[in-house]
Amino acid sequence: MDGGDGTADLVINKRFVSESELEERRKRRQEEWEKVRKPEDPEECPEEAYDPRSLYERLQEQREKKQQEFEEQFKFSKHQQLLF
Repeated sequence: MDGGDGTADLVINKRFVSESELEERRKRRQEEWEKVRKPEDPEECPEEAYDPRSLYERLQEQREKKQQEFEEQFKFSKHQQLLF
């Protein structure tokens, strides 16, 4: 399937992140934190929040929120029309 050129291996390997890559990312994030940190902020960069949901679930939640906002906006405009 990969035609013998190793491209399939490259794709598979990109799904995983090595510990050294994670450490490098933490180091860069800490350096960026030091640039913007205020005296009252903690010295350690806050960890990124982990969301165990799939991308689909997160996008679905955003979509539902937008739909609810739209419906609320429509409900208010319709209510105002009834008043006048």
